[in-house]
Amino acid sequence: MAKYTSIGGQALIEGIMMKSPEKTALSVRMPDGSIDTELLPDKSLRTKYKFFRTPIIRGIVGFVESMIQGYKAMMLSADKSGFTDFENEEKNSSDKKENSVLTNIIMIIGTVLGVLLALALFTYLPRLCVDGLEWIFNFSFSKFARSFTEQFIKLSVFVLYVWLVSFMKDIKRVFMYHGAEHKTIFCYEKGLELTVENVKKQKRYHPRCGTSFMILMILISVIISTVVQIIFPNVYDVRAVWVMVKILLIPLTCGIGFEVLKICGKYDNAVTRIISAPGLWLQRITTKEPEDSMIEIAITALKACEPEIPDVERNIEESIENDNI
Repeated sequence: MAKYTSIGGQALIEGIMMKSPEKTALSVRMPDGSIDTELLPDKSLRTKYKFFRTPIIRGIVGFVESMIQGYKAMMLSADKSGFTDFENEEKNSSDKKENSVLTNIIMIIGTVLGVLLALALFTYLPRLCVDGLEWIFNFSFSKFARSFTEQFIKLSVFVLYVWLVSFMKDIKRVFMYHGAEHKTIFCYEKGLELTVENVKKQKRYHPRCGTSFMILMILISVIISTVVQIIFPNVYDVRAVWVMVKILLIPLTCGIGFEVLKICGKYDNAVTRIISAPGLWLQRITTKEPEDSMIEIAITALKACEPEIPDVERNIEESIENDNI
């Protein structure tokens, strides 16, 4: 019997993290072929304070917490799977500690540079392209046309970026684990026994996926940007001011996107299917058909975090839901 569930997850390096309202589990394929499963601590502000469960606010908090926890889980999976094993048996513990610190510093620097690159690609570049089009063709966009063109460029850059990285060997395997994650959750939601054969039959495109969330954020930003320009018609005229305004609007966009994605995952009708369509289409790139060994890991992680009380029997409005899968 099909049921609503708030279980979500994240594909990692040779592993998967699954999260329910009660527990978070991480399962990784070890170098010797075994599966290592670990329960991760849940320190969500939404669990401790009612204010952070307020609509819109919970989306902003959830997005930030998901980014932090996702980064930690990715690093943990890389370490467990041997992906970042730079040390060998002959090195002493002091060398290992120094290399570990160096690796962490490099990852932090890489993350900061990645954020700056994302801001440049998705915030500054679209405005620069619009200015360039006006200069090349010697005409001026209307404020609405400018906003629409910027968002279209942003969306195009995002899709192109995802498509290009999908050809990288390691990223492709992460996308295969992504497919295993979705298929396993679908199998669980249908109330079927969690076996490799049952999971393989499921779809790999899920309306609550983080890919859909990113697309929703871009589409929602079109609406928000248009409204801002109608209320404050001169805000676009100064490039630096407009870029700063768009950065400040990111939390609001996240919050609204979270609520919309949550509704799309809970209800299946013509409206939610139309809203989910762009994200489901993009999942053809971000999810790949998994190997049986990957499905085994997804099943292990889901069983480890499966709620003792089924989601269908709990008060959904009061539970702390993880809607980014």
